[in-house]
Amino acid sequence: MRSCSFLFLLVLLPLNYFAQINGTVKSSLNNEPIYGAKIESSEGHSILSNIDGLFQIRPVNYPISLTISIEGFLNDSLVIYGDTTITLQMVKSVEKIENVVVSASRRRQKVEEVPISMEIIRPELINNKGLTNLEQVLDQTPGAFVMDGQVSIRGGGGYAYGAGSRVLALWNGIPLNSPDIGDIKWNAIPLEQTSQIEVVKGASSVLYGSGALNGTISMIEKEPTAEGDLKVKFQSGIYGNPRRESLKWWKDTIPTSHLAEVYFGKQIKNFGMTIGGQGFYDLGYRKRETEWRGRINGSFSYRIPKHRLKFGLSYNFQYQFMGLFILWRSAEEAYESDNISEQRSIRGNIDPYVKYIDKQGNIHTFRTRYYMVSTGNSELLFTAAKSQMIYLDYNFQKLWGKRFELTTGITNTNNSIKSTVFGDHRSLNVAAYVQGTAKFGRFDITGGARFEFIQMDTLAPDSRMKITDSLVSPIYPILRAGAHYALTEATHLRASIGQAIRFPAVAERFVATSNGAVVIVPSPNITAETGWSAEIGVKQLFKIKDWKAYVDVAAFVNQYKNMVEFNFGVFNPHNFDHLDVIGANPNQEDLDTLSSLYDQGFSLSQLIGFQAQNTERARITGIELSMGCSGKIKGVEISSMIGYTYMNPVNLNKDPKYTYYSSDSSNILKYRFRHLVKGDIEVTYKNISLGASTRFNSYIRNIDKIFEVELPDGTYALPGLYDYRHSHMKGNLVFDLRLGYKLKDKFRFGFIINNLFNREYEGRPGDIQAPRNFILQLQYDII
Repeated sequence: MRSCSFLFLLVLLPLNYFAQINGTVKSSLNNEPIYGAKIESSEGHSILSNIDGLFQIRPVNYPISLTISIEGFLNDSLVIYGDTTITLQMVKSVEKIENVVVSASRRRQKVEEVPISMEIIRPELINNKGLTNLEQVLDQTPGAFVMDGQVSIRGGGGYAYGAGSRVLALWNGIPLNSPDIGDIKWNAIPLEQTSQIEVVKGASSVLYGSGALNGTISMIEKEPTAEGDLKVKFQSGIYGNPRRESLKWWKDTIPTSHLAEVYFGKQIKNFGMTIGGQGFYDLGYRKRETEWRGRINGSFSYRIPKHRLKFGLSYNFQYQFMGLFILWRSAEEAYESDNISEQRSIRGNIDPYVKYIDKQGNIHTFRTRYYMVSTGNSELLFTAAKSQMIYLDYNFQKLWGKRFELTTGITNTNNSIKSTVFGDHRSLNVAAYVQGTAKFGRFDITGGARFEFIQMDTLAPDSRMKITDSLVSPIYPILRAGAHYALTEATHLRASIGQAIRFPAVAERFVATSNGAVVIVPSPNITAETGWSAEIGVKQLFKIKDWKAYVDVAAFVNQYKNMVEFNFGVFNPHNFDHLDVIGANPNQEDLDTLSSLYDQGFSLSQLIGFQAQNTERARITGIELSMGCSGKIKGVEISSMIGYTYMNPVNLNKDPKYTYYSSDSSNILKYRFRHLVKGDIEVTYKNISLGASTRFNSYIRNIDKIFEVELPDGTYALPGLYDYRHSHMKGNLVFDLRLGYKLKDKFRFGFIINNLFNREYEGRPGDIQAPRNFILQLQYDII
């Protein structure tokens, strides 16, 4: 009897051993295999689909239940009754609040798992508000503020006359700040081609390098779909009359603006393509500040699934004309200027890339970019400058199960500038970076490092770091660490600290120009800015049926050293040295130099101006509260994005001459404020939507004193500014309103009122913003 039982087991065991389920996980959109889908069985199996979407399970008994899940797709489940081969079609998730982001770690992850604060801007907000460039988008973003083209996140930036930026713009993970000035070309970013904008708040230099001292703005390009996607938008606007009659310069012609925009994308088997374009014209609410531009952009891609290979190319080209308004004529004629300059220019980039996934599931990505920016006058494109950037980046990502992830790579950037304003210059920037994440249940930690080398022309490397008195390294290291803990499924704690560095832009170092009464002096000896940022925060998620929301609270500190700011002073025109001749205790040697310059025929008005200097040590502490929601409550769809930021921007300089040139004797940093509020909400019922937004910033107490006082020659840089500022000390509060109607799920008609109550307010001192204006809009969207 025992021998019969033993024989039965010998027969049965092999049968169970060979029981097998073979499966393939694919996307229902384009039938592409899905890598990394998690398949869990009722018997406790848990595996991931491979690069071809394949998986295999050996059950002990039938029937068996399988559950399949992956970020970005709806979960699926089924019951299997015997050996079989199956194909699972996963459906894309449309739940907007479960945001997946890329820029924080160069990989896909849920926003609540990111150990640093960030905001996500959706195309719906951009389209429905009628925003025409990225600067306007940032003006709606909690914690961010744009002052005359220069962006500041949590008070990290002030105003530097257009040169340099402590925030790095990224398109598909590649830096997009200009090679010469180091600024962001806001109106050249193809919003029509953008699927998502991610704003990271805090130092991000480990992954993205110089310029990410204060944060990043990352634009993710739209991917074509198998169904195809066509979007068209037209809008026309008109400026109303300002509150003060003296500001109204137009008589017979009322200033208007017009925009036409299109996007089309289609995936046909393994070939994908997108194409978009925009035409824009704005007469301007300020006299002669006309702007018109035209651009075309798109992408091509091709996949070879058999070899796990994808390669493609993105492109964007823009031609534009602008009237540049810098200084008002007076406080009474603030929409007019005697120093308007006309500029024609082109911006263009071509981005080839290759992506390969090897047999072990490791991801290899090679991205490149050629980026060209010109600055010309009303007749020629390259009168002032032609700047070119060639960028190369190799990125490697490895995943060990669901616990360990590694991102590493190397970048190379070559810049070439030819300019009558800055001179001709070249720079080389090489960096290696690594970042890893380890997950232990609900807890995960992230750590990273970057090693940066940069040299301009034949100067000493900007990245040099003193180790000892006799030992200097040409490579500068940067470190970063972060942690996230899921206290519950809906409650997420985070903490992070990261170093950052920003190397001087060519314009900050070599610019020599003037705009009316403002003279800019070269500063060839400035060095890199350094700093670090840290924060702790908690994000709480809520869900009521189809409605989801979150509340996020963070406390932060940003510490900076050698910050570059343009400071007013008297300068030697032969070597651009600052002459300490103003104040109670002038330097006698500098006084002698000044006397010699007088003897050479120079006047004082020819010697004073602004120069980029490493003068500022600063600490910015604060708290931030942000809230958002998306979804339906009893048939009413509600979406919102609200944020309040309190900042304490403190100047740590002990030199009394620093405050001597400031308009305020307190220790608050120049061109900063303490309170910032941003809010937007849209409510949709059936085919009708109503939206409102608000922006508030408190009074900017401290600016450059020179803008409020009489110059030595008896003139004023900004006539009337002192009286104007001291009669407008309540800060800026602005409301916008919009109404939309959707017809047959394809057409959307919109009516938008910006600056609803016709508030007169400044962006930077002396830069009064637009009066109330009205926009009519038509959107067409078909899939």
